Amino acid sequence: MSAPNTVVEVGSLEIGNRKPLAIIAGPCQLESRAHGLEMASALREIAAKVGVGLIYKTSFDKANRTSGSGKRGMGLHASLPIFAEIRESLGLPVLTDVHEREQCAIVASAVDVLQIPAFLSRQTDLLVAAAKTGKIVNVKKGQFLAPWDMKNVIAKLTEAGNPNVLVTERGASFGYNTLVVDMTALPEMAKYGAPIVMDATHAVQKPGGQGASSGGNREMAPYIARAAVAVGVAAVFMETHQDPDNAPSDGPNMIRLKDMPAILGELVEIDRIVKRRAVDKG
Repeated sequence: MSAPNTVVEVGSLEIGNRKPLAIIAGPCQLESRAHGLEMASALREIAAKVGVGLIYKTSFDKANRTSGSGKRGMGLHASLPIFAEIRESLGLPVLTDVHEREQCAIVASAVDVLQIPAFLSRQTDLLVAAAKTGKIVNVKKGQFLAPWDMKNVIAKLTEAGNPNVLVTERGASFGYNTLVVDMTALPEMAKYGAPIVMDATHAVQKPGGQGASSGGNREMAPYIARAAVAVGVAAVFMETHQDPDNAPSDGPNMIRLKDMPAILGELVEIDRIVKRRAVDKG
């Protein structure tokens, strides 16, 4: 297995398990140019105040909606100019999902990080296509995979010539419409060298739990985030929205934007303690 980079650089931001905590945050899907810029600007201000590096996350297409009638987003070609504008006007790195190998090179022109959805984490052709763009690739661990299964996923990316890999935990299937997070999965996956991310909001999702849509319990997301930072991770992934109860997707598990400053402030404090101990131990 070719070794992934232990520290991944996106602009001036360094993401590593022993580096200061980074945040990946934004609304589930890109709803409009105005909304995307508004959310990105608000999150940039919050991150600056609490002293944490930020990658802005949003999706141009939610291709795995529970129901075929669910809103999926603005689509690929309408979204790319907005992603580019957020990068250029706000100076933020941008992350978005890709679902098909043909999308990878196109999307890479406008973003900094390509994300592989959990359901697609074993799709070899998609992983290789994403790796070959040279962009950072964030792979979400499938809900059906064990932590040690990610060794092979990482290898597919690095052997395609890309050592800039992030690995994200988002919970494991536990019965029907339920996920559970095993915190020991985080240090298990860290053994393979790549920076580890905790997806705190999808971890409290209830897939398909509302029949035609997924449910969730956003009140539990900060607990998952704090626990993961206490274990020691490179970054925390949190979807957020100013009005999640009226968001087009993932509303039940997205954190209210107004609650983000306090949550991020706590995470930064915990991270400083944990990383200081790591440094002290050598």
